[in-house]
Amino acid sequence: MTAPEPSPLTDRFGDVGSRSFGDMLGAVTQDLSLLVRQEMELAKAELKEEAGKAGKASGMFAGAGVAAHMALVFLSIAVWWGLSNVMDGGWAGLIVAVVWGAGAAVLYAAARSQLSRLKGLPRTADTVEKIPNALKPNRGAA
Repeated sequence: MTAPEPSPLTDRFGDVGSRSFGDMLGAVTQDLSLLVRQEMELAKAELKEEAGKAGKASGMFAGAGVAAHMALVFLSIAVWWGLSNVMDGGWAGLIVAVVWGAGAAVLYAAARSQLSRLKGLPRTADTVEKIPNALKPNRGAA
């Protein structure tokens, strides 16, 4: 024996026709509140997982940066040593240092130029003005 099919006017609480509008609105509000809470919990869990992945990646980037720094140090020593075969070691070291200083100056100028192009964070007052009037509180009503 099969259960009778629910009529189109039933929900999980039974016959919709026997419930008041306030009861149905309350149920919708509860369901919506539950949905929002569940979505917030899901977002927190996803954010926590992604933050962990980002932390691991940033650690790997830091390790790569240290390794690259060490490679540049030893490359600089090798260039210094190689130049020492054709000139005095002090002058060879000075040439390597000047090349690195010039590279640092170029990078500093490029970074300063890039920084001057930043417009900064948007101001709250500017974003509040963009809210449609329908969403703003009605201050004229008593």
